[in-house]
Amino acid sequence: MGAQTQISIAEYLHTAYRPDREYVDGEVRERNVGKWEHARIQWLLASWFASHESEWGVMGSTEQRLQVTATSVRIPDLVIVESGPQPDVLINPPLLVIEILSPDDTYSGLEDRVHDYQTMGVRNIWLIDPIDRIGRTRANDAWSTATMRLMVENSPIHVDLNDIFKFLDRPR
Repeated sequence: MGAQTQISIAEYLHTAYRPDREYVDGEVRERNVGKWEHARIQWLLASWFASHESEWGVMGSTEQRLQVTATSVRIPDLVIVESGPQPDVLINPPLLVIEILSPDDTYSGLEDRVHDYQTMGVRNIWLIDPIDRIGRTRANDAWSTATMRLMVENSPIHVDLNDIFKFLDRPR
């Protein structure tokens, strides 16, 4: 890996990347953009949450910049926030962050992102694995056992992954 060019967070925040990139301690980092199943799950989850926004008093977004520290911006696959005006770059912890594994993701990269979310104060982090067709939630420093029903404790926010994964089996 070659030397990385360092830029300021202000420069990063005023630059558009296609596809968007994360910013970690002065370094602009490429993200793994999802392959078909990753992108399809992201679409299906966004549709699920959109259909429940009014009922649950939330709003969601895909690939939303999230300033996790003064020097780092992460871009989770989905975020869920309380309804109301939001800045272009989220600076308050969302109610929920969802990461969908991509075949190119690494364990250490995932753990770095999750650590940043937790440092920001995100209390609900979900991980969805399209290959093994399971979900997990993060509590403190450990992932839950595999499950098909993901929930945000003390809220109506949930998803049954069977309802999402069944769409992956349809012919393309």
